[in-house]
Amino acid sequence: MRVIFMGTPEFSVPVLEALVAAGHEIVRVYCQPPRPAGRGKRDRPTPVHARALEMGLDVRHPVSLKGAEAQADFAALEADVAVVVAYGLILPQAILDAPRHGCVNIHASLLPRWRGAAPIHRAIMAGDAETGVCIMQMEAGLDTGPVLLREALPIGPEETTGELHDRLSALGARLIVTALDRLDNLTPQPQPEEGVTYADKIDKAEARIDWTRPATETDRQIRGLSPFPGAWSELEGERLKILRSRPGRGSGDPGEVLDDELTVACGEGAVQLLRLQRAGKGAQDAQEFLRGRPVARGARF
Repeated sequence: MRVIFMGTPEFSVPVLEALVAAGHEIVRVYCQPPRPAGRGKRDRPTPVHARALEMGLDVRHPVSLKGAEAQADFAALEADVAVVVAYGLILPQAILDAPRHGCVNIHASLLPRWRGAAPIHRAIMAGDAETGVCIMQMEAGLDTGPVLLREALPIGPEETTGELHDRLSALGARLIVTALDRLDNLTPQPQPEEGVTYADKIDKAEARIDWTRPATETDRQIRGLSPFPGAWSELEGERLKILRSRPGRGSGDPGEVLDDELTVACGEGAVQLLRLQRAGKGAQDAQEFLRGRPVARGARF
């Protein structure tokens, strides 16, 4: 098929690679513009932009697709379908209507649960037992379109957003190839009106740990915000990111270190900290961290 690909972050890269490997003709790639990054704050291409250039594909990164010229240029590609995955721009109706089969979206949740910007983070933070990928026919509403294909997968009890992100990306890549192979025979299924939830964009203010909350919520917060933006707390005046945890044993005052294995008391129960990061340093497993930065029992986060 003649495919327009629209995606931006690392999550989208395996999808682009899978479409090319399946033999589809990528007539153009759309992504977000380069952004300042690194110490020098130089413009850096997005992951999709960089990979598309490596593959010799035509790449565009318009700031908007609302103008008549941009829409005419898009329509002139005469694509069979546009595949959209974490692109980052709202698509006007003229864009949605231009390809022969319209625009299909790869969404990392079991719609209608977790429509919106951060479905992977929110699924872990909410304690969901499973999530998955939906291939959705796009329409003007926010993730409201009918679903063409879906597949669920369980969320591991110690899984982080980073790990789940990679599994869902691979699943999306596999599922979109299947969807395009069967596109003429798939029946779009309207989303149910019940069970709608919204995955709001993660606010950095959510990242500070409140140790008075129950251990189950704290553990989900830590895993759900790992690796980005990273849940954090202060220990003896030092700010630490906490990137992995699991439920621990014991009780005490909220924030109190209970043992030599970084088990920390919460408002109810405790969590064991498994991976941490000091400012300006790389992430370390707990035992390695403790060798360089001992933490005594009774210390307080």
